[in-house]
Amino acid sequence: MRYGRTSVTLTFTTNSLSINYMTTAPDTLNSEPTIPLTSLIDWTQFANCKGKTKLFFAPKAERPQARERREAKARSLCNACLVQDTCRDFARQHHEYGLWGGENEEERHLAGFTIAAPIGVRSRLAKSA
Repeated sequence: MRYGRTSVTLTFTTNSLSINYMTTAPDTLNSEPTIPLTSLIDWTQFANCKGKTKLFFAPKAERPQARERREAKARSLCNACLVQDTCRDFARQHHEYGLWGGENEEERHLAGFTIAAPIGVRSRLAKSA
């Protein structure tokens, strides 16, 4: 099996990381990308939250005040993270629970992205309807 040419560019700025890639089919000069390389570049390796999952996912029976404090600490890590936008987009596309990219489930729901089971605002709205 032959592979085409691949070029990967990582661009670091103060507040973000941009990953650009292009793969061309063999024996072509001007081809559209044919092989996605996102599987080769793991954006989570650049995340500030790596190894700190307790801040980003609620424990059982967490009280609202404790959730606010936990999420405030988690958001401070997110706000300084190079991959915050990628993380938020991942959570939106994959219907994740927890705080991802500085956004919790309720905020994703209010932005028009859904998750499987109603919690928080959605749960209260469903009960009142």
